[in-house]
Amino acid sequence: MNKKFAAAVSGGAVLMLVLSGCGGDDGDDKAASWAKKVCDKWQPELKKIETANVDLKRVATENSKPEEVQTTDSAAFGTLSESYKTMAAALQGAGVPPVKDGQTTQAAAVQGFEATSKGYADLKTKTEGLDAKDQTKFAAGLKEVAQGLEGTTKGSKDAYDTLKTGGLNKAMNGQKGCQVTTPSPAK
Repeated sequence: MNKKFAAAVSGGAVLMLVLSGCGGDDGDDKAASWAKKVCDKWQPELKKIETANVDLKRVATENSKPEEVQTTDSAAFGTLSESYKTMAAALQGAGVPPVKDGQTTQAAAVQGFEATSKGYADLKTKTEGLDAKDQTKFAAGLKEVAQGLEGTTKGSKDAYDTLKTGGLNKAMNGQKGCQVTTPSPAK
């Protein structure tokens, strides 16, 4: 059971390198300036997301007591929800990106991060509602939570893809605030 949850966390919630890959020829100062506004706000959130994912994997791969899993998962899901909400707000606050269809790109990315934020808030609520005193029920409930991870992270994956295909990946990858390390997958 815990290994399935760890696999779901690794596959769904672990941070990917933001907007990886080679981008278009969007090297202008306007795009870099826009990306700096976003990435400076994202940096603390990306670190929180990375830490929360490490905590989720840790309790999923160790023989943790149900109460510890519940407490850790709930806290991590809360952190993830707030971080993605803050990332959406940072995108919104930076203004329309200086690329073709910038407004559409921005709106879609904001919507994706907001959907992920809501999804993690829902997972937090579900996790808190599990009966940690009954190990069988808890395991079944945790399995259900793990199955919800993929759907929860779809919004952020779509948001990253939208920014990438919108031509912003090069500008964002050039910003220190958007450069993150990817934790190694759980075994």
